[in-house]
Order: sequence, then C-alpha cells, then structure tokens
Amino acid sequence: MELNIDPAQGLRAMREKIAVLITFLSTCRIIVTSSVNGAPYFELEKTRCSIWEITGNPEEFLDQVWEDEESERSKQKSSVSAQDKANIPVPQEKTPGTFVISIKDVQGKRPDISSKQVLQQFIQRGGFLVLEVICSHVPPWIEVEAELRGFTLETERIDKDTVKVRLTTSSCG
Repeated sequence: MELNIDPAQGLRAMREKIAVLITFLSTCRIIVTSSVNGAPYFELEKTRCSIWEITGNPEEFLDQVWEDEESERSKQKSSVSAQDKANIPVPQEKTPGTFVISIKDVQGKRPDISSKQVLQQFIQRGGFLVLEVICSHVPPWIEVEAELRGFTLETERIDKDTVKVRLTTSSCG
C-alpha cells in the first residue's frame, strides 16, 4: 500500500492515514518505508509495528526483511536463556519497588543487543513502581511503551554522554 503523508494536512489527518494503514495491514505489523520519523513513526511504534527504512526495489529486499523478522522473533522467544548466556544487564532492585539499570554499555559497545531486548520484557511485565534507566540516549521506543502502559516518563541529562530515564507507575500491579 502506498502512503504519502503531507505534514501541511496536520496531525489529525496524519493519524487518520496511519489508522487506515493499520486497518489495511490487519495482523501484519511489518512496515517497509523509504523514510519515516516524528509523529508517523510514533504512531506506528504505538501499534507495535516493526519499521524498516529501505530504499530501492522491494523485490530485492523483502525476502531479507522477512528472514530478519523471523530471526528476531526467534531471538525474543529465547531471550531469557540468551540473557543469562550473553551476560545482558538486568534491572536491580535498589529499594522495594524501585529498580535501576545501566544500558550505556549495551548502547555503545554491544551492537548485537538492543535496548529493547534488555528492557522491554521487564517493562511489559510490570511489578515495579520506579525504573531508572541510565543510558547514552533515550531509546525512542521507550516513550511509546510508557504511554501505552500509562507510566510517567521523565528524563534528566546527567552529563553530555549520560541520560537518566525514570519510568514511574501508578501501582505495582
């Protein structure tokens, strides 16, 4: 499906077009586009779309996109055992209900591991009041996750290479 969004039409028109796209996709959540950013990216992330920015002839890359998506799904299924094996950091409880984790090393030195792999299951599982994430930059997906789950998200610049992201829940359930 071809989709062109004209920013001049406004945010409401953009959201309506994204809603039409999501309906068109049905259960598929893989998007291949030449470019997407800002509000359209946020809206697609909110609906759990996997977004690929690729230019060129689709016949030349769609099979590879599919293989990579399947591979990522397999990795996610085995993430618990992979987490132990790969020595991936996990949030540590510093006081009851308050967890802290640093993903700076993952962001800067571990291209094989994404911030999503480290944090998403923990965030989705819940059971915390506060999660503090020390990072080199705010992962773009975390804002969507916070909004979907009703968490408050605050960011604080610690220094030029460090940001603290604080997710706060209204309850521990």
